[in-house]
Amino acid sequence: MKWLLRLLQFLYTVYVFLLFLLFMFIVFPMAFVASFWGKIRGGNFIYGISRIWADAWFFLIGIHHRNIFEAPLADSGPCIFVANHISYLDIPVILKSVRKRHFRALGKLETKKIPVFGFIYGSAVVGVDRSSAEHRSRSVRQLKSVLKKGISIFIFPEGTFNETHQPLKTFYDGAFKIAIETGTPIRPILFLDTYDRLRYDSLFRIRPGRSRAVFLREVQVTGMTSKDVEKLKTEVFNLMESSLIECKASWISADGARVRQGSPD
Repeated sequence: MKWLLRLLQFLYTVYVFLLFLLFMFIVFPMAFVASFWGKIRGGNFIYGISRIWADAWFFLIGIHHRNIFEAPLADSGPCIFVANHISYLDIPVILKSVRKRHFRALGKLETKKIPVFGFIYGSAVVGVDRSSAEHRSRSVRQLKSVLKKGISIFIFPEGTFNETHQPLKTFYDGAFKIAIETGTPIRPILFLDTYDRLRYDSLFRIRPGRSRAVFLREVQVTGMTSKDVEKLKTEVFNLMESSLIECKASWISADGARVRQGSPD
């Protein structure tokens, strides 16, 4: 019986990735044309067709997504979305979650090197090379410029996958510095099921099922200064951590139900 389950898992995985490639090659010509329309108009268009891509792909592979709002999402004005990062599936879930406003995500620069997908990705995100202080500063300037244009931004404050089996890894300062320096509120989101659908340690364990994104209350930065970065970071961390524990996120081990907030090296 186990061999049959493994065969079905293999066939399903092949089906999932073939569909992904099919949609990618359909989207690529449109993204290529849109890249000549400028960063704003072209980027907005690429995000629009990428949302359609995510919708169709999720439907055909049997992943059913739902957005849950613990507090209403403002109809206007940019914000900084931050979310936990636990799976390769987090990227398309961003597109399933943030629907009614334009945004730009901060993403790894090296992903641009992937053929075809890297072009689409690079046309829509603000790339960052965390190993370069100069490049990090340039990315921050680009993100601030995006906010000034009234477009929201999306950042994974953990920086990379959380492999600790605790609710969250420690946060980097970037999102919180930008929030304070631009006066932009932070809207935390929890991705609760991406770990169960596709684990970070293998691309060949993808499974159909539910996907939920929980929008927590907005965190305001009014009156804060550069001295309050750690305070803001801790507030958002604690809010997300306690909510993940309350929601019984599946990756949290028994001894990982609480982690002390700190700063990455």
